[in-house]
Amino acid sequence: MARRFLAVIAVVLALSQAASAKPWLDEKFNTDGTVRTGYDASGQQVVTLSLDQRSGAGFNSDEQYLYGKFSIQMKLIPGNSAGTVSCFYLSSGDGDGHDEIDMEFMGNSSGPGHPVVLNTNVWVNGDGKKEHQFNLWFDPAADFHTYTIIWNPENILFKVDDLFIRSFKRFDGIPYTSSKPMRLHATLWDGSFWATEKGKVPIDWSNAPFNVLHRLVPQLLRQRLRQRRRVPFRQRRVDEQAARRRRVGHREVGGAELHELQLLRGWVQVPSGVPRRVQPLLIPALI
Repeated sequence: MARRFLAVIAVVLALSQAASAKPWLDEKFNTDGTVRTGYDASGQQVVTLSLDQRSGAGFNSDEQYLYGKFSIQMKLIPGNSAGTVSCFYLSSGDGDGHDEIDMEFMGNSSGPGHPVVLNTNVWVNGDGKKEHQFNLWFDPAADFHTYTIIWNPENILFKVDDLFIRSFKRFDGIPYTSSKPMRLHATLWDGSFWATEKGKVPIDWSNAPFNVLHRLVPQLLRQRLRQRRRVPFRQRRVDEQAARRRRVGHREVGGAELHELQLLRGWVQVPSGVPRRVQPLLIPALI
C-alpha cells in the first residue's frame, strides 16, 4: 500500500512539473513535419524532431531578432547517422539575398574514426562561402550539449558548451550581416547528397526514424524582448541582462577565449581537458 501511495505521489509530482514548465515550443515557435513534445524529470520541455523517408522536421521562431545570444541543448542521433543533417541556425528568409548564421551537424557512420562534423557558416546577401568545419571531440548523442550563436554588430561567435570554437569578426570590405532581422530555426533533414564524406555515404533508411532531442536553454526564455522604435515590420532584439537599457549588448571575446580560438586552429589538446583533439577542416575552395 505504501509503495502504491508513493507511486501515486511520484506521478502527481511529475504531472505538476510538466504543467508548470513553460511550453516554449507552443508559445514561441511554429513547427513542420513530425515534432513530438514531452518533459524530462526536471519538468523542462523536450522537443523531438523525427526524420523518415516521408519527410524531415523542424521548428522556427515566431519573432525576428536583430543581434543577441541564442543557445539550444541538443542530443543528436545515436548509432549510424550518416547522411543526416541536424541544424541550429538563424535566417532572414529563403530569398536569393538572404542572410544566415549556421551550425550544421553532419551525421556519420558509427564507431571510432567516424566523428560527427560540425559545419559553421555565415551567409550574407545569399553568399555563404565562409564555411569552417570541426570534428566533434565527444559523442553528441550520449547526452545533451549546449550550442550557442552570439551575434552582435562586431562579431559572430560559435560556442560548444563552454568552449568558443570560431569567431567571425566584422572587417571593412567584408560583407557582414547587420541589417536583416532573423528567425531562429532547428531542423532535421536528409543530406545524403552532401553530408557524409561529400555524399559518398547516404542514409541507411533501415535505421529510421532518426530522432534529435532539443531543450531550450532557460536563459533565452528569461531574456527580455524589446520592440525597436520606428521599424515598419515586426522585429525584436534580444538584450542580455548585463547590457545597457538602450543599446544592444556586445559580446566581446576576452584574452583567454581568444587563446582558445587560436589553439583550435590546428591539432591541439582541448583546454577543458578532453582527451581527444579538435581538427578544424578548412575548405580552401570556399574561402
